[in-house]
Amino acid sequence: MSRIISPQTPASALNDHTEHSAKIFGSPKDRLDFYRREIQYETTILANRTDAYLTAQSFLVIAFASCMSNLNPEWGKLFTLVVPAFLALLGIVSSLNAWPGIRAAYDIIDHWYFKQSQLLRSEPVMGMAFDDSPLFCETESSHKGYRKSLLFSVRTPWLFMLFWILLGAYALYIQIDNPGS
Repeated sequence: MSRIISPQTPASALNDHTEHSAKIFGSPKDRLDFYRREIQYETTILANRTDAYLTAQSFLVIAFASCMSNLNPEWGKLFTLVVPAFLALLGIVSSLNAWPGIRAAYDIIDHWYFKQSQLLRSEPVMGMAFDDSPLFCETESSHKGYRKSLLFSVRTPWLFMLFWILLGAYALYIQIDNPGS
């Protein structure tokens, strides 16, 4: 049974929740292992989403370049005016559709890293497994470290959307500005 914990929740209910949580996680190490597995799982999801997005974008770029190189004298001019513009629009729409899934995975990873860092701060002995040097240093569990590693995935849809806007505008410009050739 799930419970909603609010500021008005009585202390006895919170103690029950803490006891229930202790039963789920036998020790702080079990909790840390759980957080690490969740981070790894969500990172894999983010990588898969980014890979699928980049694959789709690469095919769109190839199709766009092929359409722009059409030299058919009968219908090539109209084709190179219409089809690349639609491909650029498709690239923009796919970027806008990819963004929420990528951002959601990033937010979930951020959540689990936060939980992990709170656990490591609340249980300083956890890092001291075999010697006096901590197992997890601040750079390994800080927001700054992992966020930098996820920036590529988070920025890619916006970069491709800008790329498609510029490329679509350029394709229209060279076709409309130079109608005789």
